[in-house]
Amino acid sequence: MSAPAWQKSSYCAQGNSCVHVAADQGSVALTESSDPSGAILRTTPTAWAALIRAVKENGSHA
Repeated sequence: MSAPAWQKSSYCAQGNSCVHVAADQGSVALTESSDPSGAILRTTPTAWAALIRAVKENGSHA
């Protein structure tokens, strides 16, 4: 079994608190860059797509 190919969020600057996402054995895995081997959240591709769609529709006002 190979390690997931993590991708860093495009909204991440040079800081240590970034979201990393990877496709992993039929699921979407998410982790935080300061401890990538720590907690890994998993969701379905359908749920991930719904979240991304909702964020894009509502815009980002951080």
